[in-house]
Amino acid sequence: MSTPSPAIDRRRWLALAVVCLAQLMIVLDITIVNVALPSIQRQLHFTQGNLTWVVNAFLVTYGSFLLLAGRLGDLLGRKRVFLAGVLLFTAASALCGAAPSQGFLIVARLIQGVGAALQASVILAIIVTEFPQAADRARAMSAYVFVSVAGGSLGLLAGGALTEALSWHWIFFVNVPIGITSVTLGKALIPAQEGIGIKQGVDWLGSALVTLSLMTAVYAIVQATSHGWVSSQVLGYGVLAVALMGAFLTLEARIDNPIMPLRILRLRGLIAASAVRGFLVTGMYSTFFLGTLYLEHVLHYGALQTGLAFLPWTITVAIVSLGVTARLVGRFGPMRVLTLGMGTAIAGLLLLCTTGPHTSFFPTIFLAYFALGLGIGNAFMPLLTIAMADVPAADAGLGSGITNVSQQVSGALGLAVLGTIATNHSKALEASGHSLATSLIGGYHLAFAIGATSIAVGMLTALAVLRTRRAPVTSQPAADSALTPRATARV
Repeated sequence: MSTPSPAIDRRRWLALAVVCLAQLMIVLDITIVNVALPSIQRQLHFTQGNLTWVVNAFLVTYGSFLLLAGRLGDLLGRKRVFLAGVLLFTAASALCGAAPSQGFLIVARLIQGVGAALQASVILAIIVTEFPQAADRARAMSAYVFVSVAGGSLGLLAGGALTEALSWHWIFFVNVPIGITSVTLGKALIPAQEGIGIKQGVDWLGSALVTLSLMTAVYAIVQATSHGWVSSQVLGYGVLAVALMGAFLTLEARIDNPIMPLRILRLRGLIAASAVRGFLVTGMYSTFFLGTLYLEHVLHYGALQTGLAFLPWTITVAIVSLGVTARLVGRFGPMRVLTLGMGTAIAGLLLLCTTGPHTSFFPTIFLAYFALGLGIGNAFMPLLTIAMADVPAADAGLGSGITNVSQQVSGALGLAVLGTIATNHSKALEASGHSLATSLIGGYHLAFAIGATSIAVGMLTALAVLRTRRAPVTSQPAADSALTPRATARV
């Protein structure tokens, strides 16, 4: 494979910075809102139940439109879909910041989720097509992983600072200059690649079925925390989601121009890596959310202190993303680095199971978050490498959508399940006479232990079903040529 000219090489790394900036905007938005929820509740007079929709409205549309948006990137061109997503997300952010009422804010958050799905669904596809060589792709993937994983901690810091210094409105307004910058630079730096086209028409029925199925599934998941997993509402929407997905798959097998060609499901690396990622993000999301609750409710940390407490995680991810993981993958192969990373993350979660009401930040909490940062930072990039290795260029957006859907849906599911388990266990402990602090810690410990078990299951799954060939970064392995059109591929 020929080496790109200096000008092209410089342009594609600048383009990487642009798409990572857009990804950072999404990650920040997901976490920054949590810090400002009390202020939003007071000013707009939300009830405790309705307040959850400030978060859930975004999650429902974001998770639901990822698959459709990824395929639209393949059909219409990824640059076009990316820029449209950033514009929609930016406009919706301005509407969120100016929201005068509960309903206005929730509708704006729904629109914001659609914009986030449009841009996020094609970012990974843009990266893998821009960086076909193994060494460069590994570095680019590392940057993407850093932004995706470490941005949440920055969101806690930024949310606390903006809410305390200005008002909750600015956690949304801050997206406007970032979005404008991303669109301006994206137009100039991201290459315009023609999509497959829509000469045969668009599978609008399939698009509607898969979007409604995912939307119904995510809605059922987020409602489980307030209504219970066996409630008629949750079970009813769950059954409807399965039925819609079954109808979608049946349709896709029978038409000539499906929105999701079923050949994509035969790509073992893509599907298996997505399953492993689901187990991994279950543990990661539980740590981020429940770990925040532990710091705030048990150790009584403020918003800024909580954000600072996650710095061992953030900084460690940053360090390994600067090339450490890429070099390890090049030397030892993605599977060895992946399993070592997952094992380290398990150790971090088990260490959190030893915390108590008076645990000092150093060494216990520091080492736990350091281990989690080291483990997750070393696990995510190999997973992306394996998942994207066999996806053909024509299906890169669809593969990117599947990768994102697996993370968002399993993250929402894991958080809802572990959050419910932690809450119920804490209530049971308090009812049996334990103090509030002891009861909360007991619930968090159980969730951390289940999160560690989830990652362990993911690691065993990876060892059982993922198979990769060791490929030095100086060569052109199969993973590099995978983005040229061929009969089998995976994103």
